[in-house]
Amino acid sequence: MYIGPEAIIEKKKQYLIPCTSHFYKNPPQMVRGSMQYLFDHQGKRYLDCFAGVSVVSCGHCNPEIVQKTVEQMQTLQHTTSIYLNQPVVELAEKLAEVLPGDIDHSFFCTSGSEANEGALLLAKLYTGRDEFIALKNGLHGRTHLTMGLTGLDMWRASPVPAAGTHIAQNPYPDFSKGEEDIEESGRKSLEDIGRILQERKGKIAALIAEPIQGNGGILTPPRGYFRALKKLLEDHGALLIIDEIQTGFGRTGKMFAIEHFGVVPDIITVAKALGNGIPISAFAAGAEIAAAFTRPSSSTFGGNPVASATAMAVLEYIQSRGLAARAEELGRQLSRGLAELKQKYPIIRDVRGMGLMQGAELLRENGEPAAEETDIVLEKMKDAGVLVGKNGRYRNVLAFQPPLVITGEDIRDMLLKLDEVLGSL
Repeated sequence: MYIGPEAIIEKKKQYLIPCTSHFYKNPPQMVRGSMQYLFDHQGKRYLDCFAGVSVVSCGHCNPEIVQKTVEQMQTLQHTTSIYLNQPVVELAEKLAEVLPGDIDHSFFCTSGSEANEGALLLAKLYTGRDEFIALKNGLHGRTHLTMGLTGLDMWRASPVPAAGTHIAQNPYPDFSKGEEDIEESGRKSLEDIGRILQERKGKIAALIAEPIQGNGGILTPPRGYFRALKKLLEDHGALLIIDEIQTGFGRTGKMFAIEHFGVVPDIITVAKALGNGIPISAFAAGAEIAAAFTRPSSSTFGGNPVASATAMAVLEYIQSRGLAARAEELGRQLSRGLAELKQKYPIIRDVRGMGLMQGAELLRENGEPAAEETDIVLEKMKDAGVLVGKNGRYRNVLAFQPPLVITGEDIRDMLLKLDEVLGSL
């Protein structure tokens, strides 16, 4: 028996730490998922255009993947790394095939925060340095160090960041402040990073960045940005860590978003879509950098047989169904549709992103972030049976990150409903 949304909210207040929140004034209770759809306790169907923040890229409860998960759970559920098991090495081998460049050594854990924390440690061990740079509007986790490298105030729960962390300008304009030129924003970001590297000469181990800043508002840098950034870091003996936790595994039209920029990072982190709902993450590097991490370390649940078998099934499904190419094609449809709505409704100031990771930033006529209007759009879209995300520094960006199994018809239907909702504001 389902207790309903009101009872769940009361239990959250009574038993959960109050830092967790939820969308909507009138939130539904989700009880079932099937590919690109979710269903509430009253049987209403919703088209999911957020995928649990880029997690269920292969669809909710994908039967082919779930079958592999169940089979492994019925055979061998847990060992930890002190015993040999086959799924984890098979997954590591498969990841080595799909990761960029010569990145072929992985360490498995359970969350994106843990993967980023591990990547930063690896950079520290390899370089012998202990300071880091991240970008404004980036988000890298909820541990003390990754929170210090998160450039979004709302996600920095601790007012005192970890020592040795530096936040540089990000490469995208803030339209609410009258900034317009994306290329100029990229140049200013590189100048700011160069300033920090010079001021902290010989102390910066690495810079960590998302290829597209997800929670920052689907902020997509200029195409030449990461090439220039990589050279700048190399000139100062620092590494480039690329956080593909939201962008990885086909979402942007390539297996990894950094591939759009023609750069191979020194270290890469992955999570979310790799498990399609089963917790798994990893940080990975080439042999030379990986060799710096020799002191004993482990993750109790990292790369456990169930998560590894699931991730193998996920990678096989993405490749066999051509989901990256599908995301590229459907992303063009989504981007065109959003651009047409931008022409029709001035409240849409910007449309950006790659593949099936698109954002539409809402600003009022006076240039102020339209955060309240964004919430209204989300509420009305939910009532119309479509779940859309929101993000951005001012929480005024509509986020479209659906399961990659969504159809063109689904996107057309969503855009029609969005047209109606925007027209009603």
